[in-house]
Formats: sequence, structure tokens, C-alpha cells
Amino acid sequence: MGSQEVLGQAARLASSGLLLQVLFRLITFVLNAFILRFLSKEIVGIVNVRLTLLYSTTTFLAREAFRRACLSGGAQRDWSQTLNLLWLTVPLGIFWSSCLGWVWLQLLEVPDPDVVPYYGTGVLFFGLSAVVELLGEPFWVLAQAHMFVKLKVLAESMSVILRSVLTALLVLWLPHWGLYIFSLAQLLYTTVLVLCYAIYLIQLLRSPESAKQLTLPVSRVTQLLPSISRSRAFVNWKEAGLAWSFFKQSFLKQILTEGERYVMTFLNVLNFGDQGKMCI
Repeated sequence: MGSQEVLGQAARLASSGLLLQVLFRLITFVLNAFILRFLSKEIVGIVNVRLTLLYSTTTFLAREAFRRACLSGGAQRDWSQTLNLLWLTVPLGIFWSSCLGWVWLQLLEVPDPDVVPYYGTGVLFFGLSAVVELLGEPFWVLAQAHMFVKLKVLAESMSVILRSVLTALLVLWLPHWGLYIFSLAQLLYTTVLVLCYAIYLIQLLRSPESAKQLTLPVSRVTQLLPSISRSRAFVNWKEAGLAWSFFKQSFLKQILTEGERYVMTFLNVLNFGDQGKMCI
């Protein structure tokens, strides 16, 4: 791939990401306005502030540094070691999801179950959805490194639209389910997102075009999975060290991105109802 083509792909990737963010914010705004007609603002506040923060913090702690390290590497690398490193995000996700879930259930204020039913289930499902999304991390990085722009647009659009449709239908038909609605919708979102990336790459590897064009640095589906070899280290320790450096440096980014949610969650400056109003 020539330098001009790489620059063009990078520009398309950036512009598509920006357009997707605008579209998703618009969908979220319309969906929240619709939900408030059927559910309490306390439920909306819990979902959009506390549970969303649990999900975003888990995925950030488990994968952000790995993403940056693996996407910063040069073209000459052992992709089997890179993929092995990325698969470590899954056990890390389980660890952080368990730790943060305990904090959310035991240390933070628990909402009134009569007003916000199934809070514990919501914490469990949002933590689980973060782990499910991490199962697709090797596929995401591989697609991002090779600038599969259409795949990114398709996967993220389909997952957001299906989540929104399921949420709207359950709110309309089963409003008494409370946080069950958003838990199932979030799990659907991450499952569809992972499946889109996994199915696309698996089909690409099985097609004759993949072998001819050498589109991917792996040639078999099994090479996408973790592998152990006696002839080399399990991971590239230079990439692992880079990931650790990025992990220490990236906390400020997370605080700036989710600062409002952290303040509302840990300092209790607003009640759950007011948090729900802020999300509109």
C-alpha cells in the first residue's frame, strides 16, 4: 500500500469516526427523550451515568494501553506475539470487571429497588458486556491496523442501531423490566460488534482473495487465537513495556473524558433523577 493510499485511508477512517460519533450522539439524544416518556429519570440516570461509567472504565483499564502499543508498532513485527498480547485484555477485563463491580455494589450508594429495580443485574450485565467486547480486541486492532474503514462503519452502526431498536421495543412493551432492558440491549450491542469483526476477518481468511493479495499478516483462522511456541516468547516484551508506559500515561485522558460521570458517581453531587435530566 503506497503512502498516498495510506494517507487517504487514514483520512477516511478519521472522517468516518467523526461522523459516527455525531450520529450516535443524535440517536442517544432521541432515544433518551423517548425513554423518559415511559421510565423514570432515576433509571435513565443510573444507566447513562453509573452503569455506562462501569463499562467504559473496565474497557479503558483492560485495553486502552494495549491498543495504543499494538497500533504504534512498525510494519515489521511478529503478529502472533501481538495477537497474544491483545488476548491478555480478556483476563484483565474479567479482573477489572469483578473489582469495579464489587465497588459499584458494595461501596457506592445503591438506588431504591422500588424506583430502580434490578440494579445488581445491571451491574453484572454491564460488566459482562465489557468482557464480551474485549473478546473482539484482537480482531479490532487487526482491522484498524489495516484500515478496514467500511468494516468499522458497518460494525459500529449495526450494533448501535440494533441496541437502540431493542431498547425502544422493550421500553414500549415491558417498561416494568427496568434495568433488565438496558442490560440486554448493552449485551446485544457488544455481541454484535464482536461478531461483525470476527465474522468478517474469518470469511476474509477463508476466501482465495486473502491468499492472493496478502491482505492480512495471518493466513489461517487458527492464527487469530493465542498460540505458544518454544522458539519465541509468548509476547513481544517491547510492546508489553510500551503498553505499560501508555497505561501509566493515559489516566488523564480517561479523567478528562469521563470526569463528569466520576464526580456524579463518587461525590454524590446530584441525585439519580438529576443525573437523568443531565443526560438529555
